[in-house]
Amino acid sequence: MDIMVILQIIVLLGAIFLGVRLGGIGIGYAGGAGVLVLGLFLGMKPGNIPWDVILIIASVISAISAMQLAGGLDYLVKIAERILRSNPKHINYLAPIVTYMLTIFAGTGHTAFSMIPVIVEVAKEQKIRPCVPLSIAVVSSQIAITASPVSAAVIYMSGVLEPLGWSYPALLGIWIVTTFAGCMLTAFVMSLISNMDLDSDPVYKDRLAKGLVKAVTGASTSELKPYAKRSVGIFLVGVLAVVLYASAISPAVGLIKNVIVGRDAAIMSLMLLVGMLITVFCKIELGKIADSSVFKSGMVAIVCVLGVAWLGDTFVSGHANEIKEFAAGTVSNYPALLAVVFFFAAMLLYSQAATAKAITPAVVAALGITSANPGDSYMLVATFAAVSALFVLPTYPTLLGAVQMDDTGSTRIGKWVFNHAFFLPGLIAIVFSVALGFLACALF
Repeated sequence: MDIMVILQIIVLLGAIFLGVRLGGIGIGYAGGAGVLVLGLFLGMKPGNIPWDVILIIASVISAISAMQLAGGLDYLVKIAERILRSNPKHINYLAPIVTYMLTIFAGTGHTAFSMIPVIVEVAKEQKIRPCVPLSIAVVSSQIAITASPVSAAVIYMSGVLEPLGWSYPALLGIWIVTTFAGCMLTAFVMSLISNMDLDSDPVYKDRLAKGLVKAVTGASTSELKPYAKRSVGIFLVGVLAVVLYASAISPAVGLIKNVIVGRDAAIMSLMLLVGMLITVFCKIELGKIADSSVFKSGMVAIVCVLGVAWLGDTFVSGHANEIKEFAAGTVSNYPALLAVVFFFAAMLLYSQAATAKAITPAVVAALGITSANPGDSYMLVATFAAVSALFVLPTYPTLLGAVQMDDTGSTRIGKWVFNHAFFLPGLIAIVFSVALGFLACALF
């Protein structure tokens, strides 16, 4: 490894570290600065900007923002709260189920924000340390991205795998079953090994003595907006339309052979149509959409993907030959190592879709995977869940939100950065999901 490569790695990691320290949209800013330094001073050609990923995120977020403004998210939260309160003792299982399903439905893990206060409230009622259900729920909301039919990551990866003989319905089925089972197994393990007793937590006792813990208030009684249910229905129809169309144009299904509108264009146009229908039939004020929390968090995500994914692609493209040699010589012999590559890349690139797009092409080329020789493509299917390692660094918005909204203090970040409440359940969930992924591919 020569001095130039060392400097490039320093710039890559330095930009990511600076972005993590800045937090939020600062990750995107630092990524753009890293591309500039790599290009002007270290001779690396700027990589490809992931426009398809960015535009899919933008279109989905615009539709969800319209639904939120119409009261649809409040309606979903009420349903989820009812589920949690129906059997509060099983909150360790119900909380991740709720956040998983919200992400599957909406295509973004930011929907978990709305559930965090409810999970904390129900856990306190049961004298359960909120960090246990919260950590599993936040991780589930991230992993569900790799199974959501409207997520940019799934749209991208299915587009890569379909020419290799994998049908869109089969991929969706494998990813939903394996990731959901992985999250539930994680909930079981964490329930066994975690200290559940809230009253035994010293930080909670200290905060309680200082009057920093809010009293339990019970179920929410706020009224829904008039068209809340209608907005959810419109969005659900849009999601089903995406699934049905993507399945119909899948080469393995072949219902539509002469494909004029591709999958990316279809999901973007359908989500924009959903936004228009909600606007017309739910009578929302368009001027308020930009002020919604979902729209703001979505724009932050877009800038983060733009900066950090561009930085990652710049570095990966500049070292494509080395990566191909590593993949060809190592991953082909030890397929599970691809999950490790995805895991560490996601930890740095901060996006499931950006990670998949940065790493997958190099792996496909290195292993010689083609439509005529798709043999090793199962590795990509099985290890896809590993691109969800956004929980490793304790800086992801939903992770920080859980820490801040848990007034008991049980959900906290340790002194050594990685020793936080989300690391272990996240690692376990990915291990289970990937292992089940290989099992599913073997049975497929």
